[in-house]
Amino acid sequence: MVTVRLAEEKDLPEILVIYNDIIVNTTAVYDYKPHTPAMRKQWWDTKKEQGFPVFVAEEAGRVVGFSSIGPFRAWAAYKYSVENSIYVASDVRGKGIGKLLIPPLIEAATQLNMHTILAGIDASNKASIQLHEKFGFKEVANFRQVGYKFGRWLDLKFLQLVLATPVQPEER
Repeated sequence: MVTVRLAEEKDLPEILVIYNDIIVNTTAVYDYKPHTPAMRKQWWDTKKEQGFPVFVAEEAGRVVGFSSIGPFRAWAAYKYSVENSIYVASDVRGKGIGKLLIPPLIEAATQLNMHTILAGIDASNKASIQLHEKFGFKEVANFRQVGYKFGRWLDLKFLQLVLATPVQPEER
């Protein structure tokens, strides 16, 4: 049985294994080199400092996926927008784990008074696009040939979910 919970710092080694496999073997992350434990710790510390959650999917004591939200852009007017990330271990993809990792992100974004969640997805990643669409995300952009990996140009789609928050936005 797969359960989803807030991640803890002790989960970082397993999160790193999943993330590095995705870097090395897929176009889900537009990076070339695996990350180090120090890089993942810095990522974790930044999430905590910014007040953004990280969730893990766990099966039989093993982390099999993780998800998070974080800032979409650094400028003040984007403060009600977040970007999500969802990653699942290669040996359990297609088994519904991603479906378990999205609802807590939507709930967290709502509780944080966010107005929209954006997902940047490689255009060839049909499974991730369909997963997001099942939760109400709509395609809003298709950037052609913005990434280069595995000897080919990559297109990046942006999908968006608009939330019913914030009730009273502020400009500060």
